Amino acid sequence: MEKLVVIDGNSIINRAFYGILGNKMLMTADGKYTNAIYGFLSIMFKILDDLNPDYLAIAFDLKAPTKRHKLYKDYKGTRKGMPDELAEQMPILKDILHVMNIKIIEKEEYEADDILGTLANMAAKENINVTILSGDRDTFQLINNKINVRIPHTKAGKTETEDYDENKIKEIYGLLPKKLIEVKGLMGDTSDNIPGIPGVGEKTAIKLVKEYGSIENLYEKVENNQDTLRGTLRNKVIENKNLALLSKQLRNNRYKCTIKYKNRRIKNTRME
Repeated sequence: MEKLVVIDGNSIINRAFYGILGNKMLMTADGKYTNAIYGFLSIMFKILDDLNPDYLAIAFDLKAPTKRHKLYKDYKGTRKGMPDELAEQMPILKDILHVMNIKIIEKEEYEADDILGTLANMAAKENINVTILSGDRDTFQLINNKINVRIPHTKAGKTETEDYDENKIKEIYGLLPKKLIEVKGLMGDTSDNIPGIPGVGEKTAIKLVKEYGSIENLYEKVENNQDTLRGTLRNKVIENKNLALLSKQLRNNRYKCTIKYKNRRIKNTRME
């Protein structure tokens, strides 16, 4: 069966950059930083060696506002800008990938997450096994019997990875992967400045999803007095319905975008 690897470019280059800092910060003779480039390529080559996929694509974010920013102006509002030492490496990395004939996909109004989800689901429908390489655990919601996620960890310049499939997600959360959208909607995400219901953490969110199945069903039960919630939690749920529904919409990385290109096989992307 054919295999596709899709890489979250921004996530992986960030992890590579912060994984090789300090006295191991690599530079060229003329003072250009290369630690993120080196780390990214090391992580990429490792997954290619491990999986030997037939197809490869890398998604990057653009600076333009996305559909999520239009829904919620404070989306990612607490994020700090990219360090100059990392920003200067981005165009160099993309040039290297282009020379290697590796497909880069960027699309206005969409994040790399949306591109990853679109590509993964397209390939899965074609009976292609997909591995998503990303440091973002929001990609877990995409996992199914054809789609897995690999999370890399860079320590002291060395890359370790962990693979997640349906069984592992069920073991960790007690839920199907697609239900993690509901969990994130209830608890929010401070890293992306997504509010959720104040005071509802992961443990409570998982419990609610297990009991009610979805945020919409939770509120239907609450509004018909068919729920089992009590006290402060019930009040918070009632008072923050709009935030919960907005957070679910923001956290859903299944925004579909139109992508048209001819798949490129790995044998045409590797430099000998």
